[in-house]
Amino acid sequence: MLDTLIIGGGAAGLSCALVLGSAREKEFAKGKNIAIITHQKTSHLQTALFNNVLGLQPGTLGTDILKDGKKQLAELYPHILQIEKEKVTQIERQQDHFKVTTNKSSYESKIVVVAVGYTDLITIKGLDDFIEPHPRAAIEKSRIWLKNTDHLIEKDLYVAGTLAGWRSQFAMASGSGAHVATDILTLWNGGKHTKIHDKI
Repeated sequence: MLDTLIIGGGAAGLSCALVLGSAREKEFAKGKNIAIITHQKTSHLQTALFNNVLGLQPGTLGTDILKDGKKQLAELYPHILQIEKEKVTQIERQQDHFKVTTNKSSYESKIVVVAVGYTDLITIKGLDDFIEPHPRAAIEKSRIWLKNTDHLIEKDLYVAGTLAGWRSQFAMASGSGAHVATDILTLWNGGKHTKIHDKI
């Protein structure tokens, strides 16, 4: 049984995983089983070039962020399981957790974070009831979002990134993933507002 499973290895998913991982020494986060399905094939970072993102060297490629993000997560927070080469096909709510099925396996998790792209090509069964036209995208682009309130779709089911209704900007997607992570940490910390900072 996982405590949190993140679906998607793009900006939002990796940011969420990094923040959750950084809390590993906190008493409320010790021993938590966290995994991320690092599917990146459909990430918009595959074709991205960054010149306008604070902290990124102009000319940074999205493909490098995808590769380096997984490496950063593995090196800093190896306790987070990275599940490669699997694509989620279904999310089912059980009594007190979710069953997440992929093309190769299945996983059980108390919390699920959906952090995949916002195209209408989404093929994850179990999310249909939450799909609506994206509120911040041109209608002709057929973008979607999963209807949510402050990233929460329903109890213990979160959405992050563009699929949460944010515009397609790297900083927004990353921030959305970090936001969800701090909400989960707050939940684990008994409702006490929680954030994790590294300091010199």
